[in-house]
Amino acid sequence: MPRDCGTEVKLPERIDRLDELAYNLWWSWHPEARNLFRKLDHPLWSESNHNPVKQLREISEQTLQSAASDEHFIRSYDAVMAAFDAEMASVGNRIDSGNDHLPLVAFFSMEFAIHQSLPMYAGGLGILAGDICKEASDLGLPVVALGFMYPQGYFFQRVSSDGWQEEVYQLLDFNTAPLSSCPDREGNELLLEMRLGNQRLLIKVWLVRIGKINLYLLDTDLVENTPQDRLLTARLYTADKEQRLKQEMVLGIGGVRVLQALGLEPSVWHANEGHTSFMMLERLRQEVENGSSFSEGMNKVQTTTLFTTHTPVAAGHDVFPVSMVHRHLRDCFGKDESYWQEFLDLGKYPNVNDGNFNMTVLGFRLSGIRNAVSAIHEKTSQTMWQPVLSATTEKTEPITRVTNGVHLPTWIAPEMSELYARHLGTSWLEAQDDAKLWEKIESIPDEELWAVRQVLKRTLVQIMLARNRECSSTRVCSADQVLARGAMFDVDTLTIGFGRRFTEYKRPELILSDTQLLKKILTDQKRPVQLVFAGKSHPADFASKSLLNRVYASALDRNFEGRIAFIEDYDIHLAHNLVSGVDVWLNTPRRLEEACGTSGMKAALNGTLNFSVPDGWWYEVFNQSNGWIIGNFDKPKELSQEDIEDARSLYETLGNSIIPLYYERDRAGIPHGWVRMIKDSICSIVPRICARRMMHEYYNLYRALSLNKYK
Repeated sequence: MPRDCGTEVKLPERIDRLDELAYNLWWSWHPEARNLFRKLDHPLWSESNHNPVKQLREISEQTLQSAASDEHFIRSYDAVMAAFDAEMASVGNRIDSGNDHLPLVAFFSMEFAIHQSLPMYAGGLGILAGDICKEASDLGLPVVALGFMYPQGYFFQRVSSDGWQEEVYQLLDFNTAPLSSCPDREGNELLLEMRLGNQRLLIKVWLVRIGKINLYLLDTDLVENTPQDRLLTARLYTADKEQRLKQEMVLGIGGVRVLQALGLEPSVWHANEGHTSFMMLERLRQEVENGSSFSEGMNKVQTTTLFTTHTPVAAGHDVFPVSMVHRHLRDCFGKDESYWQEFLDLGKYPNVNDGNFNMTVLGFRLSGIRNAVSAIHEKTSQTMWQPVLSATTEKTEPITRVTNGVHLPTWIAPEMSELYARHLGTSWLEAQDDAKLWEKIESIPDEELWAVRQVLKRTLVQIMLARNRECSSTRVCSADQVLARGAMFDVDTLTIGFGRRFTEYKRPELILSDTQLLKKILTDQKRPVQLVFAGKSHPADFASKSLLNRVYASALDRNFEGRIAFIEDYDIHLAHNLVSGVDVWLNTPRRLEEACGTSGMKAALNGTLNFSVPDGWWYEVFNQSNGWIIGNFDKPKELSQEDIEDARSLYETLGNSIIPLYYERDRAGIPHGWVRMIKDSICSIVPRICARRMMHEYYNLYRALSLNKYK
């Protein structure tokens, strides 16, 4: 096996490349590869949480020998390995066949969500980073990614009987994770040394293969480091400000040095949010150290750097005391203080002497191209950061935008993928961003599309019941808890889903604001409705935990007759089933506080209809016939007024439009009006929200930087 620790599994020679496949997460978005591991040992595949590395560690020799002599399994194995080899051997990129050489792009992000076997993500930022890596691999773009190895990752969520979130942290079992120790250029284990303050810090590097993309993860949990520094990479998004600063220094500064130690020379550097901005500062420091003037060094960094900002709220950007930054950077950057003040000034907000160092300001100042992640976010960011933008040099451009997208092979349900293959052609993924392709959706018989949607819904309900059984068998679950987890859910009932990080601005309580009216809607005898919630609160955000508790209380309330459910431990696996299994995807953020959002994109891909505030990505695609909006396009001046108006709009649209349309059926039970809207949704939305479209736009920005257009 590619790892350097743990007990190796002796695979039969005929199928001895299964371990190679297991250690490349390419399998995670290729159904034929997933099916191969499922065929190998279906029960063990499920028990391993769909982790083939763990599966191969625990599988019996008898099962392996049986597979190696099974004609059907061998045929599948050979086909998968042939497809894998062809993909890995392919040369060039699929965006611009006339450009044989695109310079290497280094992509830095604080979190990456690739698969649940590597729980190194908290939410949308990590999901986006993972989708970028996967699509870059599919397109053959030369990208190398840098992030953190979190042995404790993000937490697993449990909800107590009285509705309070409990965080469960589990150490990653490195022996059953799809990663390997990264070798240096001589083949030895890569270890890197840097300084934080007056402390020597040793960094280990792990390698994760994502198709053709290498993701390098930095880890400080080494015996040579101090106990405090060993915890630097323990958990994602620590609440301790000083620890967080040190994390971002390790990622940015250490990440640059890792690439140099590997002999990699990126021509374009892509920073995913302000967490990664020390990457730019380290490169500037090296330019100055190598003889460039400060302005020359800035120019070199700017003309090769793309910075993506994701947060439209000032409080969401990392700000540290300048004194703290100075203390930890001083030894790392060396004793020469000739440019110290210039370095520190790069992170200061213009004309504000508050003693703070702003990571987003640093990112704006040292990048040549800056992008927001939706059209509305672009306008919001330009207003929000106008003082910074107006104070930058003439060599930089104002904020542009690349609206987020989702990696279709990852997020599409197998049943929907098969439906598209039958009616759009087996190579539909290759033309996924072509709007004309999606016009063929019209040819799908309503009965066939509706049948697939019902299968996906039934799968979600079965998962909810299975989780209830698991809870009852392994934990003490009261009758109320079983009810709150969806025990009464019915496949034939209109089901609305809300799944995302729990925080106040996302307003999960909006639909619960009028309990009497909601009770009447949900428990209607002829046209009932079900609500299913899922999501995690930040461990240190007690207001968010209280919000989750109140939502959970509604699921416990027997007056709703079991029509409200909360599914605990929202992760990638559950997200797949939730976005595809509900009928309507609900999105209720306060206007201008959601940069883009992507969960509704995944829902639309799978035929789930969106019901959303006209913000983020939904503002760009809504056309009156592909879903519904809540409220109007103008933001009220008062938050309370926004809540009142949006709640009124939500209930009116639900009662007057959504419910009647869903339950209007022909004699065969087909809701043709509803299916008509599903088709409009898929046709008008999918080509605009696919990651391929997004990566085409990023490719154009990468090319502009590599050609020094922004000098």
